[in-house]
Amino acid sequence: MDDEALVFAYHEATKHHFHRYARSAGYLDWANQPDPFRRYTDAPLHRLPLHTNDDTPPYEQLYSAGAVTARAVNAQSIGLFVECSLGLSAWKEYRGERWALRCNPSSGNLHPTEGYLAAGPIEGLSGAPGVYHYAPREHALEERCTFDLDVWRALTAAFPDGVFFAGLTSIHWREAWKYGERAYRYCQHDVGHALAALRLAAAMLGWRAVLLDGVSDATIAALLGVDRDDGYHEAEHEAPDLLLAVLPPEGEAAHILPREPVAGIAQAAWCGTPNRLSKDHVDWPVIREVHRACAKPETGAQTHCAPTSFAPQSTAPCGLSAMRIIQQRRSAVAMDGTTRIAREIFYHMLTRVVPSLSAIPWDATLSPARVHLGLFVHRVDGIKPGLYTLVREAAALDSLREAMRPNFVWAKPEGCPSGLELYMLAQGDCREAAAALSCGQDIAADGAFSLGMFAEFEPSIREHGPHIYRRLFWETGMIGQVLYLEAEAAGVRATGIGCFFDDPVHEVFGLRDRRYQSLYHFTVGGYVDDPRLTTLPPYGV
Repeated sequence: MDDEALVFAYHEATKHHFHRYARSAGYLDWANQPDPFRRYTDAPLHRLPLHTNDDTPPYEQLYSAGAVTARAVNAQSIGLFVECSLGLSAWKEYRGERWALRCNPSSGNLHPTEGYLAAGPIEGLSGAPGVYHYAPREHALEERCTFDLDVWRALTAAFPDGVFFAGLTSIHWREAWKYGERAYRYCQHDVGHALAALRLAAAMLGWRAVLLDGVSDATIAALLGVDRDDGYHEAEHEAPDLLLAVLPPEGEAAHILPREPVAGIAQAAWCGTPNRLSKDHVDWPVIREVHRACAKPETGAQTHCAPTSFAPQSTAPCGLSAMRIIQQRRSAVAMDGTTRIAREIFYHMLTRVVPSLSAIPWDATLSPARVHLGLFVHRVDGIKPGLYTLVREAAALDSLREAMRPNFVWAKPEGCPSGLELYMLAQGDCREAAAALSCGQDIAADGAFSLGMFAEFEPSIREHGPHIYRRLFWETGMIGQVLYLEAEAAGVRATGIGCFFDDPVHEVFGLRDRRYQSLYHFTVGGYVDDPRLTTLPPYGV
């Protein structure tokens, strides 16, 4: 079986159906729940300052290119960057049990995503270039290696001064422990959430962040040191995902890295031994197989479909800082079934996820939008309940329309902003359908609206190769991260839904083949807090 066929087979095998779910253990082995915090024993630990004085810009300015003055790169700004992207946001406590929440959400709060930095000398941190692993519980950088300044200069010759790199990896076991074979999908969702979180944190500091699209997984692994035989347990090894160049607001950047300095860094003196996350493991061979098939080779950069710099302003600014919105983000565990939102807020949220209408965070990637939304609208004032679709790339309108049911009406709702390709497909109460399709979860029906994310699936993989499978999920995670923050700004809440019945969702919208596949669901609305839980600060307790 070739790699494309293997990816298609994996996707089909890990679909949920009304009569069966994707393969998993079927129970939770609490004795072997993975440690959510990777640490490198004996690696030097550089504590980062916590940002106790919130001087971050208003939340709305995150989406306006050039609206925020760039900060100098130093220990203080680096600390704020990781604190508001990969750091802890709170602790929850119930009957003596305590668990952490983070700024980057995760399926089941299991957090397979690990963060790394590769940087030159940083004031207040290190006088030498180095590679660091971010330890979110300690809010610290673990020094994996340092290397010569000449190597750093060679690595960054095609980048502006002040650049550093942020890398993401995944420990697939952390998700597979609970979700079995479908876990690989969820790991990719989480990468997308973290990617958007990094881009928005960079915007908060007046920086850019650009995906190094041409870099191979092998290069990322060598640069971050996760290809080394440093004591990783086979089931807990980290898979390379992506590398971002974090840049000052001006200056061109390459999309690949030169091989020689990467090789020089790989040959440096590395330190630290990764901690063991679980005593025992369940092997899911299909995850290894699909990950191998989806390996990213070194490629030329894709054509950059640069978003416009137009960023629509909120009709009612939330009045909160970027840091406040980012750190108060929570995944709703239940919706109240009554809260309604205004039509203007609904439109504003959707505008944020369209790259041609809101540049950030979409300017982090090189790809045109390949994911579109199928919406179940329940409680939006001025919008009739029913099925809707948002076409995030106007060029895809005809293709999506041809793929869906021929009897859909495709009517623009009243007051829809110019450039927002939102269409009502069918009017009516779709709450029961939304819940049933999301594995019977009432949260999909009890919000103001819920949605499925339809990726341009088979054509994208055929054209660009199997590694695009991962990136389609990343795009859905980025959409989810934006909606999370927009919900917080609007005074409501959101949550991602990874459990849904894949093909029945397609049937509702009339999608008959693999041209489009639903990869992620989401819901937004008035939330219900659990009064049994105590919320504690993220640090200092």
